[in-house]
Amino acid sequence: MIEINSLTKSFGTGANKLQVLKGIDMKIERGELVALMGPSGCGKSTLLNIIGGLLPADSGEIDLESRKYGLKNPSAVVDVRRTLVGWIFQDFHLLDHLTALDNVAMALEISGVPSKEAEKRALDALERVNLGDRVDHIPDQLSGGQQQRVAIARAIAGNRPLLLADEPTGNLDIASGGEVLQLFKDLCHDEENPISILMVTHDPDLASKADRMLLMREGKVAASDIRSAWGLDEGGEEE
Repeated sequence: MIEINSLTKSFGTGANKLQVLKGIDMKIERGELVALMGPSGCGKSTLLNIIGGLLPADSGEIDLESRKYGLKNPSAVVDVRRTLVGWIFQDFHLLDHLTALDNVAMALEISGVPSKEAEKRALDALERVNLGDRVDHIPDQLSGGQQQRVAIARAIAGNRPLLLADEPTGNLDIASGGEVLQLFKDLCHDEENPISILMVTHDPDLASKADRMLLMREGKVAASDIRSAWGLDEGGEEE
């Protein structure tokens, strides 16, 4: 569904040049929930920003649903952000004065969806995240877990095939975080309309419940398991 080949990215110039991504290769299948772990500053957010069309890479290519991109500036890949990739953040980014329904519908309207169609799709998305009885509530009337589910509804309402989740449970308690993860799995494994999710997390327990784990170190990505995610070597000692 998405294939990333030899993606590189550096910041700065000359003696201050820092190479963050050193040839990222990755594939994610349709309907797959993939957890990406790695130490702070290893380039996880940079990688997500390039996949999401917010930042150009220096070299390499992304092939998402036959749309090839990766090196162009954000202004040249607006279609990627509008139709292919949705975002879910640690901070929910909801508008305080809007209801759950309006928070979801407004995002669709900004993308050019007519108001009536946007409202219908927003209702469907909120039902899909089990918030059909909270559509008229503003964020202050919702728990943290419910607010994150509104944010997820906003991301899936656009029918984008890929969601990028950057520490999506970082502001949630353990129970709410578990509910969000289960929702992710339900969305990915939906028989009628499966989506794919790439989730950045620092929580090894959360990551271990994904379909697959990847560990990012020194600008590269490799398959991982719970042991290496904790930073343990073969002798059981922390590196």
